[in-house]
Amino acid sequence: MTATADIRRLFLRLLLVAILAIFLAQALFPFAWMAITAFKRDSDLYNPTNNPFLFNEPPTLAHFRLLFKETKFPRWIVNTAWVGLATVLITLVLALPAGYALARLRGRVGQNLGIAVFLTYLIPPTLLFLPLSQIVSSIGLQDNTWSLVLTYPSLAVPFVSWLLMGFFRSLPQELEEAALVDGATRFTAFWRILLPLAVPGILTAVIFTFTLAVNEFIYALTFVSISDLKTVSVGVPTDLIRGDVFFWGAIMASALVVSLPVALLYNAFLDRFVEGLTAGALR
Repeated sequence: MTATADIRRLFLRLLLVAILAIFLAQALFPFAWMAITAFKRDSDLYNPTNNPFLFNEPPTLAHFRLLFKETKFPRWIVNTAWVGLATVLITLVLALPAGYALARLRGRVGQNLGIAVFLTYLIPPTLLFLPLSQIVSSIGLQDNTWSLVLTYPSLAVPFVSWLLMGFFRSLPQELEEAALVDGATRFTAFWRILLPLAVPGILTAVIFTFTLAVNEFIYALTFVSISDLKTVSVGVPTDLIRGDVFFWGAIMASALVVSLPVALLYNAFLDRFVEGLTAGALR
């Protein structure tokens, strides 16, 4: 029986390792493909007789030189970082008090308001960019990165408010009540007691909001047409796809440069990110 149990445990462990290996390969394949394509020479990349997974010719940095010297990619990165950080700041300023208020509204009223806030997140951006484009044009923000900074929170605030609502509900309300009994104001209790405990939820909101701002395409394409003001999500496809000519090496190099920091950020804060997403579900 002992030998049979050992064989069974070994088989289950090997099965688990095989499953994890499959998921790991699936997760790493896009990065490997981007890296291979970004460092391949054009003569190797466009030769159908060559193995696409191997370097049939020596690697090259030509695609990165094209990206950084013949396009405005460095400027697009700066624009993307500015828009993303400003969107995160505005979203947190609006969503933190909203999530806290919804969490403290007990009963059916708070639950219904939380659901209503989340439902606004489900409205497709394709239904909003036309009226928003008229508003942006009427206030003189067309071809201005501020148009993105002011419209992106409309995509992030509903979900982040709902997310933080669930996280604040998972925090013991007795801590806040004790601070109020000791003479603290509600704002002081929120600022000094709840916010430090809500770091995992806030970090989740920051990562979600920044990723949304970096990847958003429709608003960035509609509101900004000047090349110097574009973000990476719009600048790369509009400048590196010219008619039916695709600069695949430079496109993959740009994807690699942008995606690696985001992937490392997710990996560095993975535990807190998962904690922030699941905290409200366990209450």
